[in-house]
Amino acid sequence: MRLIDLELDLDVFAGPFDLLLTLILREEVDLLEVDLAEIVISYIDHLERRGELDLEAATEFLVLIAALLELKSRLMLPGEEEEEIDLDPGEAAEELLVRLLDAHRYRAVAQHLSRTLEAESGHRFRSAPLPPWLRRASLPDAIAVYDPRALAAALGGLLELPPPVDVRHMTVAKVSVSERLAHLRAMLRHGSFTFDAAVARVDRVTVAVTLFALLELYKQGELTWTQDEPFGEITIDAPVRSRELSA
Repeated sequence: MRLIDLELDLDVFAGPFDLLLTLILREEVDLLEVDLAEIVISYIDHLERRGELDLEAATEFLVLIAALLELKSRLMLPGEEEEEIDLDPGEAAEELLVRLLDAHRYRAVAQHLSRTLEAESGHRFRSAPLPPWLRRASLPDAIAVYDPRALAAALGGLLELPPPVDVRHMTVAKVSVSERLAHLRAMLRHGSFTFDAAVARVDRVTVAVTLFALLELYKQGELTWTQDEPFGEITIDAPVRSRELSA
């Protein structure tokens, strides 16, 4: 909700909120007679009727109300304490006006940037002029650039089909996980064994599938393994409980 849409019905004023601000700055309405609490209540009631909250407008409203409260508090201080006030009412009003002008200026710049970005959505271009050394070219250079044969050669290169991709170096998987599970279970029935023995004379893909099958059997509690040192030999064996049952 924009602040210009906020209609007020106060004892000393009836109309839009931005007009009230203008009259206060012009000293045509006495700020001491304005009930700022009623303005806040009117704003909350308006938000409840609309059922939505615009964070940008709400932030602007809070800033303006805080400035008005500060200015009104300065006006309400007794005269003997005026020497303790940093700004007199006139300077406070001028400060409020500066804040309002800054807020309107920043909001206008933000709207301009938003409209510009939306208008240029999907494309960006260089608006700066070319450097002088690119604005001029010799006749031979221009002929070389705009030679139809050069353009035809460039397009011809794009129309050429690339050579087929050689995939002969890629290994096709020839073994499944279920096959390696059966292989490991069969070896486990004859006692402990090493991982190197389980993958003897197989390709790298089979080694990877065997490792995956080994982890699956370990997760299910069907086997365990030991390795005395990093990168050392891996010994695979049945769990202790399984060995006791078989014994």
